[in-house]
Amino acid sequence: MKKIRILLAEDELALGSIIQESLESREFCVRLCGDGQAAWESYQQDKPDVLVLDVMLPKKDGFTLASEIRKIDLQTPIIFLTSKGQSEDVVKGFSLGGNDYVRKPFSMEELIVRIKAQLDKQLIRQSTNDWIALGNYQFHANRQVLRLGETETSLTARESQLLQMLLQNANEITDRTLILKQIWGADDFFTARSMDVFITKLRKKLQGDPGIQILNVRGYGFKLAC
Repeated sequence: MKKIRILLAEDELALGSIIQESLESREFCVRLCGDGQAAWESYQQDKPDVLVLDVMLPKKDGFTLASEIRKIDLQTPIIFLTSKGQSEDVVKGFSLGGNDYVRKPFSMEELIVRIKAQLDKQLIRQSTNDWIALGNYQFHANRQVLRLGETETSLTARESQLLQMLLQNANEITDRTLILKQIWGADDFFTARSMDVFITKLRKKLQGDPGIQILNVRGYGFKLAC
């Protein structure tokens, strides 16, 4: 069975070695880099399955590194490691395309659970040719269809993209800015208003299952609760 490849960027080498050894004991394949530039070069040479990036890296910080990677790669999960606790740093991390955020100190079990959760979501991303369960609905991203029992409801391309992105982060917050940049290509007043309209349309199309809600988390984004 092919091992999951993780690129770990951590400048505290003692901590990095502990994380590397712990992950490798769980059958992950880990490449450890001590600065952001080395991590960028490693990413280009051998595209990993998951990126675990410390924010405060020398030569190229984790936010800058993530931003550069997201210009060419929207899929590979990025998990930030940081001792920073202020909410604006969390928002910035998600807006740059981060998928999760782990504050130091943390337990290895927590990090492993979060890595596995991102890998599970990656499987959803790769399953666009299949029907995906969404409460009582079935969703087919490529066909742009929602099915409830025998009834099928067509979605527009943008509705389908939006629902797929929310589903990838089901029961977690999907950052508003990230949605706008990935689907609309811009983050401004007019695209934000357009997104709100599409959210309203999706809510109406999901009314057949009261257990599904698209929640507006003010100041952050949206959560698909299901």
